[in-house]
Amino acid sequence: MAKCEVCDKGKHFGMKVSHSNRKTNRTWKPNIKKVKVNIDGTSKTMNICTRCLRSSKMIKAV
Repeated sequence: MAKCEVCDKGKHFGMKVSHSNRKTNRTWKPNIKKVKVNIDGTSKTMNICTRCLRSSKMIKAV
């Protein structure tokens, strides 16, 4: 679910590092929004990251 349908951005994995330098696994998820988008004159609901919306790669349907 946490994947952009435009740029294919998904989860990233890494380590959470505490003040005492102990390391545990964690994930970073992209900011995904469910948006109605105009594609070839028809509206379609897509999961798009906010960076793609902000950069006008997809235009929201009115």
